[in-house]
Amino acid sequence: MQHSSIRAASPAEIYDSRFVPALFGPWGPVVAREAGVTDGHSVLDVACGTGAAALAAARIAGTNGAVTGLDLNPEMLAVARRKPVAVTWIEGRAEALPFADGNFDAVISQFGFMFFGDRAVALREMWRVLKPGGGMAVAVCDGLDRSDGYGRFAALLAELFGPDVADSFAAPFVLGDISVMQAIADDAGLPDVRVSRHSGEVRFDSIADLVSTERACVWTLGGVLDDDQFARLSDACETALAPFRGPDGRVRFEMPALILSATKPR
Repeated sequence: MQHSSIRAASPAEIYDSRFVPALFGPWGPVVAREAGVTDGHSVLDVACGTGAAALAAARIAGTNGAVTGLDLNPEMLAVARRKPVAVTWIEGRAEALPFADGNFDAVISQFGFMFFGDRAVALREMWRVLKPGGGMAVAVCDGLDRSDGYGRFAALLAELFGPDVADSFAAPFVLGDISVMQAIADDAGLPDVRVSRHSGEVRFDSIADLVSTERACVWTLGGVLDDDQFARLSDACETALAPFRGPDGRVRFEMPALILSATKPR
């Protein structure tokens, strides 16, 4: 009897195929616009993941521009490198960027800043490698209290499994407060920083798709819930998330973002 040799998808591949279309893909052009990316620019995407924002920046910067994506996770970069786009992918830390001062026309970071070890240092590094007159934009998830769907999902997790599990899911939303983001920028010593709220939407094919996508995320629920717990969660979500399900079965709800942006003085 022959045994299957099909390889299981890596966490980075799952992230790229499921989270990027449902949550993160549409934000790339928004973040690039906030940083002032335009044709011919050299752009750095910090914590680029599998490249959603870097690809958006590359489309705007065009063939006369140059985009570099940096990430700490080699699995994420391996997925990014498979994409047919002229982006330079580099493994590295946001807190110690391997670039000279004033190297880029624009620096962007999309939904990675929440997980940085030292956020103020990372901001200072992004500022350092930015050219005078260049723009920077850093996007984070807004608070759970501004996403009805994910807020209800987090409340359900707390009800079923306790606050520790709910906190694991809530980790990406910890910077969803304009004053918190402003305080980090102040700590970093950045001048004239703007933190603005932008509306956005989460879309899944079904409630089951939402739950299975969260199950696939080893950085949050995939690392703390077992099969039986996910079965309980799936059943409970069919009722709890029903208000967000349309006639076609698809699930849609708001997930806004905060974008910190600044222009470096000439």
